[in-house]
Amino acid sequence: MALIEATLAACVNILPGMRSIYRWEGVVERAQETVMIVKTNTTRSDAVVAAVRARHPYKTPAIVVVPVTGGEPAYLAWIITETAE
Repeated sequence: MALIEATLAACVNILPGMRSIYRWEGVVERAQETVMIVKTNTTRSDAVVAAVRARHPYKTPAIVVVPVTGGEPAYLAWIITETAE
């Protein structure tokens, strides 16, 4: 909710129940995690990363920014409108 209320994101999808297997500090780990897909614009991505990092319990959360190279024009325009500074 915080990302939406701060106009950092137009939409956040939360997908619980992801099973992760990864190596962390030399040990293979297994964990139940939740995936969050945040729809924002390029100018807001650094602020989104900072906001998620500040609220995340992990020391090194898996945050990646994936550029959008296309999509439904009206949907992309909606994201820009909803995340305008």
